Amino acid sequence: MTLDEIKAAVDAGQTVHWANTGYVVHKDRLGQYLITYLPNGSCIGLTDRSGHRLNGKETEFFIARSDNGAEHPGSQSRPDGQRRGVAPGGPVAHPLGRRA
Repeated sequence: MTLDEIKAAVDAGQTVHWANTGYVVHKDRLGQYLITYLPNGSCIGLTDRSGHRLNGKETEFFIARSDNGAEHPGSQSRPDGQRRGVAPGGPVAHPLGRRA
């Protein structure tokens, strides 16, 4: 995906991943596009400081499917259909110190 395609997908409410489903691209309240590693919450910018070069290869970005999988053949999914951070039959897990 190109930078413009990634931004358009995020703005349209689609879930965009980088490299695998552990990384999600999102837009923060300041309008910055970030890549967050879900297991520990660490973030990097979607681009370098110039705003023009992706922090990753275009071929590594993909949009999640609406069902339980992802459209990227290298994505990580569990055989039971559950996503990371979700206990079977349970609520989504939240990082310590952050309650929803």
